[in-house]
Amino acid sequence: MLLPTCSVLVTTYNRPESLVLCLESLFQQSHLPTEIIVCDDGSGEATQQLIQQLQKRSPVPLLHVWQADLGFRLARVRNLGLKTATSEYIIQLDGDVILHRHYVIDHLRHAKKGFFFSGNQYHIPHDVTQLMLTNSSASVHTSLKLAKWNWRRLRCLPLQKPMLYFYHWKTHYEYVLGSNMSFWRQDLFRVNGYDEQFSGWGWEDIDLALRLMQLGCTLRFLRFGAIQYHLDHPKSSRAQEDTNRMRALQIIQEKRFACEQGLSQHTDYSDAQNFLTH
Repeated sequence: MLLPTCSVLVTTYNRPESLVLCLESLFQQSHLPTEIIVCDDGSGEATQQLIQQLQKRSPVPLLHVWQADLGFRLARVRNLGLKTATSEYIIQLDGDVILHRHYVIDHLRHAKKGFFFSGNQYHIPHDVTQLMLTNSSASVHTSLKLAKWNWRRLRCLPLQKPMLYFYHWKTHYEYVLGSNMSFWRQDLFRVNGYDEQFSGWGWEDIDLALRLMQLGCTLRFLRFGAIQYHLDHPKSSRAQEDTNRMRALQIIQEKRFACEQGLSQHTDYSDAQNFLTH
């Protein structure tokens, strides 16, 4: 089976102790991505120094895209990462997760033209998270044994394909997980990437999913695979959530797929026209 080239986009903001665990789990994948791009929403020197250290031993090119800290601007920094990416296929995740060793191959195995995917996540309890972040001698595998088991931790290859068709209902777009998604790069360019009018936490990923669906792409959910373990941390402010939700749901009425303030802001005019018309 010929798999597409793959760029993994990892978003982060001032959590180097989590980011190192995330990147280490990417380095140990059973199928390595073509490149890893850290999309940094304004972190300080500790994150920069960590990435410089890891670049020396990363098994694939490890790139660092940074923007100034002007508040929560996840949509914009993901666009910067997407502009930098060179592969056919994009997997995006946040830097506060640890990946199952078959995470990348699970995404790539199901990659299919006309589809995009939202993956699976298990939340690590606070006490186990603290152990993993503070005890360098405690292995990830050993620490995870201390966390409660549930089906989200189970990888079962024969169940992955059937479950792609089980998770589908009228409002299924509300359950996309922006920290665990995969797309064809060409499709993201056609919808002009993320809408940078979204600021603050929430719904920029659902807006993107809705526009991809308006384009004609089909959303599917990966279960019993594409597993990531989410490290516990304080929640970001939800002050903008209601405003962001209303903005995202306008897509359903307006039936448009390309946003105005997206990837085209970071490219020349001719490239922007290609994003919006092809």
